[in-house]
Amino acid sequence: MSKFLKKSTLTVGGIAAMLVVAFVQETAADQSAPYNLGREALPEEVAAWDIDVRPDGKGLPVGSGDVFTGEEVWIEKCASCHGDFAEGSGRWPVLAGGIGTLASENPVKTIGSYWPYLSTVYDYVNRAMPFGNAQSLTDDEVYALTAYLLYSNDIVDDEFTLSNDNFLEVEMPNTDNFYPDDRVEVEMPLFSVEACMSDCKTDVAITMRAAVVDVTPETDGDAEVEEAAADVEATEEPAAVAEVAVVEVAALDMELVAAGEGAFRQCKSCHQVGDKARNRTGPMLNNIVGNPAGSVEGFRYSGPMEEAAAGGLVWTEEELGAFLTDPRGYMQGTKMTFRGVRKPEDIAGLIEYLKSFEAD
Repeated sequence: MSKFLKKSTLTVGGIAAMLVVAFVQETAADQSAPYNLGREALPEEVAAWDIDVRPDGKGLPVGSGDVFTGEEVWIEKCASCHGDFAEGSGRWPVLAGGIGTLASENPVKTIGSYWPYLSTVYDYVNRAMPFGNAQSLTDDEVYALTAYLLYSNDIVDDEFTLSNDNFLEVEMPNTDNFYPDDRVEVEMPLFSVEACMSDCKTDVAITMRAAVVDVTPETDGDAEVEEAAADVEATEEPAAVAEVAVVEVAALDMELVAAGEGAFRQCKSCHQVGDKARNRTGPMLNNIVGNPAGSVEGFRYSGPMEEAAAGGLVWTEEELGAFLTDPRGYMQGTKMTFRGVRKPEDIAGLIEYLKSFEAD
């Protein structure tokens, strides 16, 4: 019985060995043979996927587009998500502004403030935009949109035309702040040494507090800060009242005010009015009618606006009406890329509405 089992075992083992040898030989012989899965991609299929654009310009198609054309395409296909001036609508990304904020407590990462290469802008717009209809733009439209985004970030002027010929001449503001990843050489050695486990502190103390509202719980020190701020406001208020006391305010046309409130909807993405108004992409507009241009505290105006303010420009109803009709025609180089208010009745309503927010 045992002899029969031993013979069977040897036979099975021999068969297994033979199968392994045969498989290895067959595999070695067929290494260069096709697997009969799928087919080779056609040249046009490869070209459809090969659309990346690199920082050195490789991959750029022949074409061009100017800022004005880009604005038209932007309003039609992009503004609903990103706002008329790339300031972002709702929770969609902000694409313009933020220059000089990267080292602040609230950095704003936009194309102008953060992105190191213009090729990233072109590649992403061409590959993924507009949302829901990706790769529907022509090459010239992508160039025009890229030019408009450069203009919105004050990198080029409003007469700029971007093309494959001058693409590499555009230098992004934050290019020099990007460098090769050197963590393996610089940081890894610091964290590869044996950790110190001696002479530890015997007590724990809070040395810093978060400054963001609603992050650090209120303390007595916070209350003192709030009281000090209230004291400052109290001392400043009489001066403001005294200044406004000499201003005579004409009676408002309430029908025009109501019409202007409706027209102001096209301005709300960048400007605010009212008690809680603050600067956004554009300055807040309280008390603008009849006051000097470029005078809103804390807002960073364009060079042309600052020059106009230094020259004594005052926003009279006539000057404000002319500006609202055609901002870029009125002031070359203004940051306000809005196309302008076309209807005279809307302009009259807007001005009357803005007059209703004069300081009390």
